Amino acid sequence: MSPPKPPPPAEAVNTDAILDSISDGVFTVDRDWRVTSFNRAAELITGVRREEAIGRPCCEVFRASICENQCALRSTLENGQPVVGRSITILAADGREVPISISTALLRDAAGQVVGGVETFRDTSAIEELRRELRGAQGLGDIVARSHRMKELLALLPRIAESGSTCLVEGESGTGKELVARALHELSPRRKAPFVAVNCAALPDTLLESELFGHKAGAFTDARRDRAGRFAAAEGGTIFLDEVGDVSPAMQARLLRVLQEREYEPLGSSKTVKTDVRVLAATNRSLDEMVAAGRFRQDLYYRINVVRLRVPPLRDRLEDVPLLVEHFVRKLNLRTGRDVAGVDRTALAALMRHDWPGNVRELENAVEHAFALCPGALIAPEHLPEKLKAVPGSGFLVPGSGDGLQPGTTPGSTLEEIEAQTIRQALKRHGGRRADAARELGIDPSTLWRKMRRAGGGKGRGKQRA
Repeated sequence: MSPPKPPPPAEAVNTDAILDSISDGVFTVDRDWRVTSFNRAAELITGVRREEAIGRPCCEVFRASICENQCALRSTLENGQPVVGRSITILAADGREVPISISTALLRDAAGQVVGGVETFRDTSAIEELRRELRGAQGLGDIVARSHRMKELLALLPRIAESGSTCLVEGESGTGKELVARALHELSPRRKAPFVAVNCAALPDTLLESELFGHKAGAFTDARRDRAGRFAAAEGGTIFLDEVGDVSPAMQARLLRVLQEREYEPLGSSKTVKTDVRVLAATNRSLDEMVAAGRFRQDLYYRINVVRLRVPPLRDRLEDVPLLVEHFVRKLNLRTGRDVAGVDRTALAALMRHDWPGNVRELENAVEHAFALCPGALIAPEHLPEKLKAVPGSGFLVPGSGDGLQPGTTPGSTLEEIEAQTIRQALKRHGGRRADAARELGIDPSTLWRKMRRAGGGKGRGKQRA
């Protein structure tokens, strides 16, 4: 009997079709770090087309928080060890921050020689959103929060954005009033048109008038050519007038005309220009008091105060501090290419003790200071600004207490002690009513009850212990 004939050779496999059928992003690089393949899922997650990615250095395509000095693929190619399930952040083509999970491996040819590397990744945005919901947090753009007051504010924004009404955003300096204004724009039907911000306190009247409404050539010294103003730049979109309370009475009259008549005249021109712009304004002053004192026009106040929003100071929502710190560290990692994991418990306790007179802006500066000094993966107390390393006195300011430093909480307090002190003060403010205290703290009453039992060692009734 003749031996069986060998099977015919298998047809060439279309690897691109196989890779495109995978829901995870996949790309490969050669030994020069140039992309050699890029599947369909990689296109969808990064926003970069395959033809744009092939042949380019992977750091230009896959803009990750670890590309500069902690590249996982480079580590695998150098030591041969794969990376599995590492969480990082990339910057998509449209500027969005996208959380992903990556895995890497060596790429070998038929002879077993290393010819490059392969990286697979999946978008974990849904998982991150679920985690945020589970820990009671909400977010909108660059606004992240878990406190009850901020959640209430965020819940209002979509309806106010859709209304198209003029809105006044009040709050102390550094609370994030411009972020609220940007969120209103992004949620509105005008989102595809420009958002233009103007700091009214930064310019004298003549320059502010020219900045807002533009000018004609010869309107003043050095005005050699016509120039369009910010209202023209924002046409069809939104203009944000920051620190509107610092505007002079003469300038207030011009703003009133724009709001009433939807028209203005460029400086040095007699021609009226029609405008279609939504106006959002912000102030850290009390416009009510300024109107009563005759320093702000009442008619203009009514025009800009159609809808009023107040952004609470950070000292009244300290439960947002850990979430904000995590947010700032993530942004700094993306900007610098580092992979700092966050802050340790002692450093976070120091951040929670501070009363933040500069609000969120001060917190962001403190985190950036610590990030710059941190050599490793975790920010420690010694990396914080000096004023945060040691808090004078014998206590700390609890959120919303209004009565200063509380005895019994020392600068070395743990997070559990700080949490217990915060709960005690909230209960005190609400006469021991757990439901009201839980609402202020932004947690469920059952969660508050568990924390009270833990803090009290499970003894006695919570209301009596409070």
